[in-house]
Amino acid sequence: MAGLADIAEAAGVSVSTVSRVLNRKAGIKEETRQRVLEVLNQMPHTARGTGALRRTGVIGLLVPELSNPVFPAFAEALESRASLAGYSSLLCNTRAAMTEKDYVRMLVARGVEGMIFVSPEIANPDNDERRSRGYYEKLRAEGVRMVFVNGSAPSLDVPDITVDEHLAGHTAARHLLELGHRRIGFVSGPARALPSRMKRAGWAAALEEAGLEPSPDLVAHAPFGAEGGAQAMGELLDGPKPTAVLCSSDVMALGAMREAKRRGLATPEDISVVGFDDIPLAAYCQPALTTLAQPIRDMAAAAVDELARQLDPDEPVRASTNFSRMFRPNLIVRESTRQL
Repeated sequence: MAGLADIAEAAGVSVSTVSRVLNRKAGIKEETRQRVLEVLNQMPHTARGTGALRRTGVIGLLVPELSNPVFPAFAEALESRASLAGYSSLLCNTRAAMTEKDYVRMLVARGVEGMIFVSPEIANPDNDERRSRGYYEKLRAEGVRMVFVNGSAPSLDVPDITVDEHLAGHTAARHLLELGHRRIGFVSGPARALPSRMKRAGWAAALEEAGLEPSPDLVAHAPFGAEGGAQAMGELLDGPKPTAVLCSSDVMALGAMREAKRRGLATPEDISVVGFDDIPLAAYCQPALTTLAQPIRDMAAAAVDELARQLDPDEPVRASTNFSRMFRPNLIVRESTRQL
């Protein structure tokens, strides 16, 4: 078995460069990397060899948090599908002790074959989109195979598996309109967040189709989460009270219902509430939450299958990987909405 020094000499590079190629680290020219790989094929270094570089059987799953139940649900569905496809998974919570970039560096060093990003940093409204785009473009240029889930970025050459947020906002508003509501508020996430913008557009379209004005006074923005839902609901209730609200997520809806109850308003007797995601708790809270369900297992299957297609050497290479598969959310009517 050849040592690092033997491989470095044969490839005409330094020992550190061979080490960087073995650990799939950034900063290596493609020509140099290929030269080292060719030498490794001829002079196996260790049991790790190039087989580990190319077929480790491991993929990275990156989710933004685990406190919102929708993300563990995605992680479980992705891991299950990956296992069926013959891959092991490394799960990374990118807004905990390490950032997304930190985890990506770690995953590359560990030789993962590809990565699936759920709500990647480019979808984070607090980030500079141009800088984030450059970061992902660099990863693509370095040969990192990846798929986004709910991280739509049309300017990036990265496959995206997404739910139709516009349809979600439209369907929720239509449901409330059909129940007789005319003053329908929107408990929204951050204004810059793409899901918030798309749901708002769908909500506005439904109101306009019914001959109603989608007044800005009916929209309140707050951070995602239960506290944000309570905050946004409070803002709406401080003005002319809506008879119904749709929310950016189920967790925000739970906070919104809590704030309504704190003010002496019962759901749905005094105000109807619609969520989004269909987290497990939605069916068991009081009242059970009417919501738009993301088809999480179908989306996870599509994401893993697309990544596996990219990693399969027998699959033809697409001229462009910039495509999106969009899934329809499903309205689940429970107890938190009622006829006026």
